[in-house]
Amino acid sequence: MTFALKELLYKMADDQLILGHRNSEWTGMGPLLEEDIAFSSMAQDKVGQSLALYTLLHKLGESDPDTMAFTRNANQFHNCILVELPNQEYDFSLIRHFLFDTAEALRFEALTHSSYEPLAQLAQKIRGELRYHTLHANTWIKQLGTATPESISRLQHSLELALPYALGIFEPSPYEAELMAAGIFEGEQALQDKWLVRIESICRQTSLVLPDLKVVTPVLGGRTGKHSEHLQPLLDEMSEVFRIDPGAEW
Repeated sequence: MTFALKELLYKMADDQLILGHRNSEWTGMGPLLEEDIAFSSMAQDKVGQSLALYTLLHKLGESDPDTMAFTRNANQFHNCILVELPNQEYDFSLIRHFLFDTAEALRFEALTHSSYEPLAQLAQKIRGELRYHTLHANTWIKQLGTATPESISRLQHSLELALPYALGIFEPSPYEAELMAAGIFEGEQALQDKWLVRIESICRQTSLVLPDLKVVTPVLGGRTGKHSEHLQPLLDEMSEVFRIDPGAEW
């Protein structure tokens, strides 16, 4: 059971760390000052959430959080490929934010009922933080998804581009049955089903058309260390200071 729990924690922690870094790249670059601050704030939340999850892993016998975050190579990370993709234009980052944080809000809501008490307690805290993230995403999706032909077109294009990668969020664990039987987590398929209902509900309030998932091929592999060419350069940049002096204190 320990292997199953660690795999679950690793993929959640890695998702938060990598997307936190991507969101931080909007600092000073946002299309509005408000959005500059918003993405910076969400980036800080996600890095903090990753630290909390790495700390749970450390208590289960894994390396300390800094070592886990800054010394592994790309093939040792368990994040979905969606979070490692470059930010591109704001419309893509917004759609990724909407698709990913909707899934995360539902994931941590489910985990408040986890039989692993430390995770259930942490999920309760993180769920509260994610309410702001999903409120932010939903507000902008509704506003820009009904605004002008250009804003709708740009969001629609990014939705179609991001959706195959978003389905990779729910790449099943080899320990899925074990996690479900132990009451640790309800499983990726149950999470995906709830996610689909939620994003369809938001899209119906806009002019966006959700592609038929039956004909969308999920982009998988991230959960097993098979990543895009974008992850290793991101890790190199993220860990540059740590690798120069791992013992440095600020």
